[in-house]
Amino acid sequence: MAVSDHVDLEQFMSGLKRRNPGETEFHQAVYEVASNVYEYIQDKEIYHEMQILRRIAEPDRIIIFRVCWEDDNGNIRVNRGYRVQNNNAIGPYKGGLRFHPSVNLSILKFLAFEQTFKNSLTDLPMGGGKGGSDFNPKGKSSNEVMRFCQSFMTELYRHVGDDIDVPAGDIGVGAREIGYLFGQYKRLTNRFSGVLTGKGMEFGGSPIRKEATGYGAVYMMQDMLARRGDAIDGKKCAISGAGNVAIYAAEKIIQLGGKVVTMSDSSGYIYDANGIDADKLNFIIDLKVNRRRGLSEYAKEFGADYFANERPWNVPCELVFPCATQNEVSRAEAQSLIKNGCIGVSEGANMPVEQDGIHDFVAAKVLFAPSKAANAGGVAISGLEMSQNSVRITWSVDELEQRLRKIMLDIHDRCVEYGSQAGSDYVDYVRGANVAGFIKVANAMVAYGVV
Repeated sequence: MAVSDHVDLEQFMSGLKRRNPGETEFHQAVYEVASNVYEYIQDKEIYHEMQILRRIAEPDRIIIFRVCWEDDNGNIRVNRGYRVQNNNAIGPYKGGLRFHPSVNLSILKFLAFEQTFKNSLTDLPMGGGKGGSDFNPKGKSSNEVMRFCQSFMTELYRHVGDDIDVPAGDIGVGAREIGYLFGQYKRLTNRFSGVLTGKGMEFGGSPIRKEATGYGAVYMMQDMLARRGDAIDGKKCAISGAGNVAIYAAEKIIQLGGKVVTMSDSSGYIYDANGIDADKLNFIIDLKVNRRRGLSEYAKEFGADYFANERPWNVPCELVFPCATQNEVSRAEAQSLIKNGCIGVSEGANMPVEQDGIHDFVAAKVLFAPSKAANAGGVAISGLEMSQNSVRITWSVDELEQRLRKIMLDIHDRCVEYGSQAGSDYVDYVRGANVAGFIKVANAMVAYGVV
């Protein structure tokens, strides 16, 4: 077979699964993109000739390393560290670090692959990468977390840099961890550079970084509804999660007049029929961020319902914001949401809806913003943090929020451009995001030749 001959989607996925056995999350992420992109590139011979999709689905490199550290009792502990540098066709690798027991190569490859297209959609010069460790910060002292982060960075620093690869935070990696990681990088290199984003304001961080992902997911929903002459105001909204993404999605929904009725953590979810207002949200922020306690205490404080070990997807609502983790909405739960009146979904987490659930939402004409578009606000502000670091300035909160708002509107409009369907007013935002994100990366790769 000549290299320019077309391979169909089934053959492509079969080859990918053979080369990456057992990596189900990675398979899912690639299929979601490929199933949309294949139709778009069918008559564009150059992409087939240059094997662009197969090359994007093969990371540039994967770094795996041992992380040794000492706990407070003097015991030597060993974890595994990773950095997946997926594609730098349009800029330095950019993507978060995740510290969680579930971290494995499949999850990080899926996240790095998704990140490539998410970053492309922002129209900022950032490639795609992701990394992390199976280290669990929960239950560890600050000194233990510090020692782990220092050991992790002692290896990682060889592979990152402000013009090479710029990691950020993710699950389990917040301001504390970023501070320890940056301090060790500075110690090892004797350089003060924008090698990490999500830094504290005292040492090169950007305003509204912690708010950006949640705000962006809500802006995406706002724009999808506005295109149909509708608004968030007065809508009942279900949110999962209680971290930064969920908290600031809730904050923006409340500001726009929506009624937030659920939030969740790893132990269960709360349902507040009266709505979570600004004061109640401040209680959640104190509970989760400062006191690190469970949401069951919210239920006791405000008389809300608490459902242990359950997810909030059987609650009647109009708008849904999954902001916790991947594959947290099953197909059955997606069908339940559709039955209960859901008209819009904006993915705040990375790939939180299972593939079959996405198909059901789209088939039911539910407005569905996939994570690579909906949660791009966080990496957009990270990209702007890189810009601020490069020129040694800090923009104001108002200026950054205006820039974020414009980036999210531009993402929405590009999704409409490539997701519109002839003879229908419905926009397939999944297809639109995948194709729009693919084009910029693919064209850069074509320009470079075979590298």
